[in-house]
Amino acid sequence: MAILKILKYGDEKLRLKSKEISKVSKKIKTLAHDMIDTMYANNGVGLAAPQVGENLRMFVIDVSMDDEPLNPIVFINPKIIKKSGAIKSNEGCLSFPQAYVDVRRYKNVMVKAMDINGRPFVLEAKNGELLAKAIQHEYDHLDGILFIDHSRNIFDAIEVLKQNNLPSIEQEKLIDEPELEEEILKNEKHRTRNNH
Repeated sequence: MAILKILKYGDEKLRLKSKEISKVSKKIKTLAHDMIDTMYANNGVGLAAPQVGENLRMFVIDVSMDDEPLNPIVFINPKIIKKSGAIKSNEGCLSFPQAYVDVRRYKNVMVKAMDINGRPFVLEAKNGELLAKAIQHEYDHLDGILFIDHSRNIFDAIEVLKQNNLPSIEQEKLIDEPELEEEILKNEKHRTRNNH
């Protein structure tokens, strides 16, 4: 097992669209194990192949908490087949050390993928739990999309990147998500009303 080097924001490899994996070979399995080790070594919740310089459609996630046993999940050639709801998520990324930004995410997602043995599985993550956010975050990496592209407040994002000596936001990459933003605002308003 090896700890791989994680590419930092600014590396153009992070913006490439990844290729489908045609066969779950020994090489792919080794890469999956190395990615899991790399994720743990960096205290991450997820890691996508492009982040370690591999242009392949694969990511790993482990959302187990402090006292829970480790539970890494490998997603090969994942496809998000259902998504609904909207939430605000405060996210960071191993390619953006120390930088956290509020982004828009779907509340519920269903993903179809293959595991490390090439067996297909379907996984549902609901209610904006960490797993739902992690799946969307890592899935984006496979299409060259980064979490800051979903920033709710571009000025905050620019400031956070600057404070952490990271390249500035790429305006042309920002994703316009009016329907998600609208639902998030509606939920926030609803919450404040209920708190009074």
